[in-house]
Amino acid sequence: MAESNTTGRERSPFRRKQNNDFGFGTGIGKIPPQAIELEEAVLGALMLEKEAITVVVDILKPASFYKDAHKEIYEAILNLFNESEPIDLLTVTNKLRKNGKLEIAGGAFYITELTSKVSSAANIEYHARIITEQAMKRDMIHVASEIQRDAYEETTDVFELLDKMEQSLFEISENNIRKNYSDMKSIMREAITELEGKKDLKDGLTGVPSGFTALDRVTSGWQKSDLVIIAARPAMGKTAFVLSVLRNAAVDHSRPVAIFSLEMSAVQLVNRLISSEAELDSEKIKKGNLADYEWEQLIHKTSKLSSAPLFVDDTPALSVLELRAKCRRLKAQSDIQMIVIDYLQLMSGDSKANANGNREQEISSISRALKKIAKELEVPVIALSQLSRAVETRGGDKRPQLSDLRESGAIEQDADIVMFLYRPEYYGINEDEEGNTTAGTGEVIIAKHRSGSLETVKLRFIGKYTKFTDLDMNVPYQPQAQEAFYGSKFPSASGGKGFDDSNMIRIQSKANGDDDDAFPGGLGSNEPAPF
Repeated sequence: MAESNTTGRERSPFRRKQNNDFGFGTGIGKIPPQAIELEEAVLGALMLEKEAITVVVDILKPASFYKDAHKEIYEAILNLFNESEPIDLLTVTNKLRKNGKLEIAGGAFYITELTSKVSSAANIEYHARIITEQAMKRDMIHVASEIQRDAYEETTDVFELLDKMEQSLFEISENNIRKNYSDMKSIMREAITELEGKKDLKDGLTGVPSGFTALDRVTSGWQKSDLVIIAARPAMGKTAFVLSVLRNAAVDHSRPVAIFSLEMSAVQLVNRLISSEAELDSEKIKKGNLADYEWEQLIHKTSKLSSAPLFVDDTPALSVLELRAKCRRLKAQSDIQMIVIDYLQLMSGDSKANANGNREQEISSISRALKKIAKELEVPVIALSQLSRAVETRGGDKRPQLSDLRESGAIEQDADIVMFLYRPEYYGINEDEEGNTTAGTGEVIIAKHRSGSLETVKLRFIGKYTKFTDLDMNVPYQPQAQEAFYGSKFPSASGGKGFDDSNMIRIQSKANGDDDDAFPGGLGSNEPAPF
């Protein structure tokens, strides 16, 4: 008899239907997390004390309530608060009646009962946080249920499912966990501690170094939480500039950095880095047409680059949600110190803006999202941007200005720093105002700097190596770079003399990364090559 009772209990169609009514698939006998009594107490307290709403308005949302009637009542309270109207039993009842929601909310008698279940709003914040926690649990159960259902589908892509799960969990966290304000005493203590740490810095760099002396003197490095926009017309060297910046931070200063390349593949970016680091013609790298001594040079010069903490993601048409999730993972796993996006206009933004076909709104949502990522992860985010064609139609020296930023004024508003790359020789301007040659030079024009001065920094641009370096190099730029680097002693391709670097002209620059130590895989070393 006992066995039949157990079997009947397990197979009861009523119990299975009762469980499915909740829509969570949590098992027989389980109900979603809830705190009905606390919901009643909170709503009653809100109608008893007019200042209580200011305590919970940033903690509770209508969706935080489990009971539908409570959602409607809290929605009415929020409407009154937004309209600067008093919140009490009568005003809430009248608001629900005007909105046609009084019956859904349980009627006037039920609302009156709520105020009798609590005597004060003393513990309202604590109660509100418990309600939020229960709502978060329900959301997680819902996400888990959807993931479980999709995982059983044969057509489901497992990586898309992982991404969806991660995004859903992050959304639950973002929608419910908010940072609270801080008092002046604690902020001052944090600021003094930060200043004490900075006083020991001899070079004055408080952020991630760019590797360019003059630029770092103005910015003190790329600062935490800053959104930096680097804009230029095509062929000005935007990618070459940020690759030089990334290389300097990762190789010279061992800072973990990441670049999201929407325009070029990962291999193309690395080929540019190899050309820059080994000082080999980018055309030769592209074609693989390297002599024996050039292979030796490549191995020697790129030994540090191969082990640098530099991460490359070349996902095309990257969305803001995907970017945020990937950046969070990189921050958690590798503690990245800087993020670069190449380039902003190739990203896809808010789906609502896409649906409306409004490109300006979409770019605005992207720039706002990038600023949020910078603040959340406390890292500088550098985004490359295109300039409009108005630069080309303008007379004079065609120097870019803030109004040339393409497709959205929000880029200028959200950015902490806006820089323009400008090469006069591109427009046939061979001399500057002082009569100096502009050949092989580039300018970084700081057009907006929220925490510093506006200046123009001149750099050396070496096109064949796709790199930028400091302008004040010991040896001036020479078109015949191969002869300048090796002198007259070219190693024999047949292997007669082998590789000889005794005639190298050393160029002392942070961007060059010279190393006098024995290199892995090179002559005089028993270590294997890094490739």
